[in-house]
Amino acid sequence: MGDYTNMSGYYYLIMTSGYYDYQKIVNELLASGDFHQVLEIGCGTGLILEELAGRKKDIAITGFDLTEAMLAIAKKRLDKFGHVQLEHQNVTALSLRKQYDLAFSYGGVWYFVMDGVNEPFLVSHIYDAQSNLDGLSKVAGHVQSKGRLLLGVQGPHRDYQSPITNGYVYSQTIQPIEHGFTKHYFLHDGEEQLMAQRIDYRTYSFAEALDLLGSFGFKHQPGSQVLPQFQSFVKA
Repeated sequence: MGDYTNMSGYYYLIMTSGYYDYQKIVNELLASGDFHQVLEIGCGTGLILEELAGRKKDIAITGFDLTEAMLAIAKKRLDKFGHVQLEHQNVTALSLRKQYDLAFSYGGVWYFVMDGVNEPFLVSHIYDAQSNLDGLSKVAGHVQSKGRLLLGVQGPHRDYQSPITNGYVYSQTIQPIEHGFTKHYFLHDGEEQLMAQRIDYRTYSFAEALDLLGSFGFKHQPGSQVLPQFQSFVKA
């Protein structure tokens, strides 16, 4: 599974420079239906959970992540919220000893890529096929019957570079590989390279994704929006 240790110290700068719209993400979470126990799969530095916890104080929130450096930042960010619990866990061996009526991942372990033209496909931060099965099995065991799994939607991946808020330049390159792609992340201050990170991703066609998720009891619930923030699944 992708470990973001190299990126962790710069993650806030990159993600809050227009990479994600956290208010919009949480808007759709809140509009998706009632929930009381929510789990974020791959919470990173806690930016989504900070927005959610600040707006929804009558729920129990849990987030977990594989990368200890990211989780340490999340713990500092979310320490002010008594209804948030954070765990250092690998999704392939997830053990939280409770079930949730909502689990979600937005740019975390699994997400969909959609452009409104081509068929959507599922992207996984876990490149190994068996480990994907193990992770989804563990997630399914933590979602209540009739509970929901929401997987985020992103636009197509492409090579690009862009200045971020403090003048550093963020860039990324995409290289196709068998069963997926490799993404290289870079951050520069002028000529100085501050950060480099490589992650291998596995991809699944939309049909493969529906079959894969369906094998763990998750039934797809097509949304009404052309480009929703999430694809929704309900646990049998």
